[in-house]
Amino acid sequence: MAKIALVINGKGGVGKDTLCELARKHYKVYNISSVDPIKAIARECGWDGRKDDKSRRFLSDLKALTVAYNDFPTVWAKERYLGFLKSEDEIMFLHIREPKEIEKFVSATGGEAKTLLIRGGDRMNKGVYGNASDDNVEDYAYDYYFTNDKSLEEAERDFCAMLASIME
Repeated sequence: MAKIALVINGKGGVGKDTLCELARKHYKVYNISSVDPIKAIARECGWDGRKDDKSRRFLSDLKALTVAYNDFPTVWAKERYLGFLKSEDEIMFLHIREPKEIEKFVSATGGEAKTLLIRGGDRMNKGVYGNASDDNVEDYAYDYYFTNDKSLEEAERDFCAMLASIME
């Protein structure tokens, strides 16, 4: 069975989660984010799940603290990657925003993980979010790029065709 781990990135609102859900119609998908364990910590601190700019900044700062302390997000993601390799899943989407963190994860997989930037969506023209995680998504040389500027049906067709070509 073909398997691929893809680090998926893009500014907020470009449709990353929607594309992952569309892929789920055609593939066995494991979809996680390096900020998932950070969100659990943030909830303990009173974060209510909002995705506004203030919350994005808080999550970005909290993630940076855990990276500096013990590289927790990469360690957590690599554990999930090793589980993915043993699973029935075909595609692992791992959402990582920061270029240095993307590189660390790709390195942790021995270069097996590939990278994908999604462009487009309703916030594509907003230049600055006020946090390093969102503001620097373009600062990486991704393996693949997908522009999400079509209808859902067209996006599903084109995105899944791209995934099929990656998995060949």
